Amino acid sequence: MCFNMNIHMNKKYISLIILTVQNAVLGLSMRYARTRPGDIFVSSTAVLMSEVVKLITCFVLVFNEEGKDLQRFFRTLHKTIIANPIDTLKVCVPSLVYIVQNNLLYVSASHLDAATYQVTYQLKILTTAMFAVIILRKKLLCTQWSALMILVIGIVLVQLAQTVTDNSTEDIGQPEQNRMFGLWAALGACFLSGFAGIYFEKILKGDEISVWMRNVQLSLLSIPFGIVTCFVNDGGKIFANGFFHGYNIFIWYLILLQAGGGLIVAVVVKYADNILKGFATSLAIIISCIASMYIFHFHLTLKFTVGAALVITSIFMYGYNSKNTSTTQKQANFTQCQSDDEKLLP
Repeated sequence: MCFNMNIHMNKKYISLIILTVQNAVLGLSMRYARTRPGDIFVSSTAVLMSEVVKLITCFVLVFNEEGKDLQRFFRTLHKTIIANPIDTLKVCVPSLVYIVQNNLLYVSASHLDAATYQVTYQLKILTTAMFAVIILRKKLLCTQWSALMILVIGIVLVQLAQTVTDNSTEDIGQPEQNRMFGLWAALGACFLSGFAGIYFEKILKGDEISVWMRNVQLSLLSIPFGIVTCFVNDGGKIFANGFFHGYNIFIWYLILLQAGGGLIVAVVVKYADNILKGFATSLAIIISCIASMYIFHFHLTLKFTVGAALVITSIFMYGYNSKNTSTTQKQANFTQCQSDDEKLLP
């Protein structure tokens, strides 16, 4: 039993380390991809290709779940997706929302420095909590709401710190940026992330369909939406220059990194808990801040430092209260089990 517990702990911490690195590297990589010299790729095509990679990966994972039996694999796909169209259609909502969200993230990364992008996107914690209360009827502690308010204050400080000091991008030959446009794109992505996450959680409750199969449904429905987005928003660029214009090894690496992000989160949710996810997110912010100072000539100011510190503090506070609630529930369950065992004694 102790051996199994050690394996579980190892998986938990390994997945958290990977999530921390992935969060930090993705923000830095997305910004570099949009500001590097040379031909600029069409971001909507990268989002579409990311969904294709996710679909292929989830197919492999479902195939593995079915004991690597090809006949069972196709039978499960038919039973879950084709023979149950109403259930599949329910996934249309988050699949469409995720496509729009991912495109907004590319826009935000193009107009915000990596550190500000990372910190601002943490507002998704607030939107997720709001939608959890509205859709799932969850109740949050007063200290948790306080943590969310501290988060908002931290975000405001970060934005105030950048309104005057960030004029460096024009000096180093990067494209002109619109910080307000990037901010609104990030906020839109936050709201969509919160809604899609809670909606998807609601779908997952009460059924026996695996997370990987749900992701297959998501990708199958997201790919048509992604194709439409490509040709509606960027059809002229695609027809003029080609679908893969501006692609190189780095862009393919970015696509793989983004596709793997959702799968890593699923592993973290399985083996870790909310407070440890908070640690991973906070460490990612710190890494991005440090890296931005050297890569993108980002100047660390007092307002930004205080704002980032408040964001990190709020994440710890929210996760700490969630852990306390979870611990109390576990103790109650343990007490109930002891009581049931005593009733069975002669």
